[in-house]
Amino acid sequence: MPHLRWNDRTNMTLLMDFYELTMSKGYLDQSLESTIAYFDLFFRAIPEDGGYAIMAGIDQMIDYIQALQFTEEDLKYLESIQGFDQRFLDYLRGFRFTCDIWAVPEGTPIFPDEPIVKVRGPIIQAQMIETMLLTTINHQSLIATKASRIVRAAKGRPVLEFGSRRAQGCDAAVLGARAAYIAGAAGTSCTICGQQFGIPVVGTMAHSWVQTFPSEYEAFAAYARSFPENTVLLVDTYNVLQSGVPNAIRVAREVLEPGGQRLRGIRIDSGDLTYLTIQAREMLNQAGLQDCKITVSNALDEYIIRELLLQDAAADSFGVGERLITSRAEPVFGGVYKLAAIEQGGQIMPRMKFSENTGKITNPGNKEVWRFYDQATGKAIADLICLAGEEIDESQPYEIFDPFHTWKRKVLTHFTVRRLLEPVFIHGTLNYRRPSIDECRNTCSRELDRLWESVRRFENPQTYYVDLSQKLWDIKDQLLHENKQLI
Repeated sequence: MPHLRWNDRTNMTLLMDFYELTMSKGYLDQSLESTIAYFDLFFRAIPEDGGYAIMAGIDQMIDYIQALQFTEEDLKYLESIQGFDQRFLDYLRGFRFTCDIWAVPEGTPIFPDEPIVKVRGPIIQAQMIETMLLTTINHQSLIATKASRIVRAAKGRPVLEFGSRRAQGCDAAVLGARAAYIAGAAGTSCTICGQQFGIPVVGTMAHSWVQTFPSEYEAFAAYARSFPENTVLLVDTYNVLQSGVPNAIRVAREVLEPGGQRLRGIRIDSGDLTYLTIQAREMLNQAGLQDCKITVSNALDEYIIRELLLQDAAADSFGVGERLITSRAEPVFGGVYKLAAIEQGGQIMPRMKFSENTGKITNPGNKEVWRFYDQATGKAIADLICLAGEEIDESQPYEIFDPFHTWKRKVLTHFTVRRLLEPVFIHGTLNYRRPSIDECRNTCSRELDRLWESVRRFENPQTYYVDLSQKLWDIKDQLLHENKQLI
């Protein structure tokens, strides 16, 4: 289907923190507007102490960049609230984005401290896009990460995204459902998301449908007549086992089967889901409805789903809402956007943030990220952040080391490598084949399979190492020593 821009409905250029504009005017006043800067977008910690996160949001980043321009309405507003001078307003009036952007493809597992988006270009331009990049990548990566955990807990059973009504606004509903699909959700109840992105949409009825009719049986029968080829009935409005399931079986026999149709499924949205699904399965089987699927919902997450399956619940699929679409257990993905280098006189001058909190000290320079895979197993071994231009010879041993405990070293042999950052924009022009959402979904499935199970587990996952090359570490170490009074 044709690509549709979710952001076409409004001009998003001013979706930026105000300091992006005050700094931009300052750069212009200091004649720094053409200074070439490098910024890294990365995150510091995986939500819920997990072992991995999932990259998402690049497609919407592309939409935003391609539509980036200041309208006369924007300029009048800025003049009215701050009194920006005419020189700066004229600069914004003629604004054209000319930066280079590299990014990790959507669906790829990602890890703390490594650049997942890199921007190079005039500092005003690179600075202005900070907020929108962060809100786009942070949100969708958060939901994709949560959805991946839930999908894995379901062990191959479909997970359906049901969270629109509990999302924090329409963007969160639509783009959250998109991210969940990339991470493995089988479909969404969000109709506009299906329209925009080609994601399968699912849904049956609410309790209000059942309550509208004089009896539960009449409600079920009416629905079956409207949708005979896809009848799925909500059976917990009154009593699942005494009313809901018996009425569903009756409709299957009296309404659907005479027309050559089968009851496709039932959904249970409350009560003891383990007990109710086991009993419902037995009743359906005795009625010859072994092919009728049971979907359960009601504030599910990966831990509840795992417990249901450990208790042998007879659930064939899971409808997951608020705890997925809000990532309720940890609703923040801590991506940050930091200056890493400045070009001066043709030289790249590294820049680094210092802090008493060692976790906030950044990695300087113009960087690339490589992923090492074991040739024998195909599993990912570690990621390496290095200086741009460093090459890795797969035919030679390569020593990696822990950047925080440098005496911990390992020599890798018999490996292959993959460069993670791919060019998206070159001089402001799109230089990237935008993968379909199903391609992103396949990337996620394939690359997750290349992580060891110990990295993917929910509790106390094995740490996946993200190391620095020796050349990058030397630059960082030198800057730390030269500026030790700042720490």
